[in-house]
Amino acid sequence: MPDIDSRSVVHPDARIGENVVIGPFCTVGPEVTLGDGTLLKSHVNVDGFTEIGETCTVWPFASIGTQSQDLKFRGGRPGVKIGSGTTLREYATVNAATFDGDFTVVGDRCHIMAYSHVAHDCRLGDEVIMANAATLAGHVVVEDQAIIGGLSGVHQFVTIGKLSIIGGCSKVVQDIPPFMTADGNPLQVRGINKIGLERHGASKDTIRALLEAYRLLYRKKMGAKEMVARSRETLARIGELEHLEQFVENSQRGISR
Repeated sequence: MPDIDSRSVVHPDARIGENVVIGPFCTVGPEVTLGDGTLLKSHVNVDGFTEIGETCTVWPFASIGTQSQDLKFRGGRPGVKIGSGTTLREYATVNAATFDGDFTVVGDRCHIMAYSHVAHDCRLGDEVIMANAATLAGHVVVEDQAIIGGLSGVHQFVTIGKLSIIGGCSKVVQDIPPFMTADGNPLQVRGINKIGLERHGASKDTIRALLEAYRLLYRKKMGAKEMVARSRETLARIGELEHLEQFVENSQRGISR
């Protein structure tokens, strides 16, 4: 059975899972689903067509599922989907998508720190970390295990690649390739995320191949197509490298330099 503090307002139509704990002064709307074992600490607002997975923890004054801030919003039932095991810290905000039937998505085991903002139609993979006051504009895609430093701002429609890391106070206006480190305003890609790769079990051969791909793209200043062609001709076929090549090849906004 859920444990709901009497000082909270939970709509009777909300779907509340087993062992959910809702602390004092929370508000839960009629179209909300809370998965088994999820905890709303206190003063949490969950509204709209929102699904939160199992064993999530939401800290005071976070707001999830509220209406898109996009001026193109015209009603309907856009929503938010949050995976299991995700944490949203104090004052974090996750807005609903803009158009009817669309969703803003946050994956499993993400860690969204205090004052961070996930705007309409963003799609975050699994194990993403957003440090304090990191801000995503609309339609941003963040791949698995990426880290976005505190006080960073990400332009709409940008894609942040897998296992990349962005330093604090950065301004991100173009795509960040997977497995890279980037920092600054204007932002620059500084190298590969060697420590992150090692922590996630990447082999020495994988790290060596990604380092060579970085040199092709940034040290030799090749264009995207030339870099991908040279990489495919000269470097061993490794899954992480192939992902990097596809990312660079398919980038719509262009990659950050």
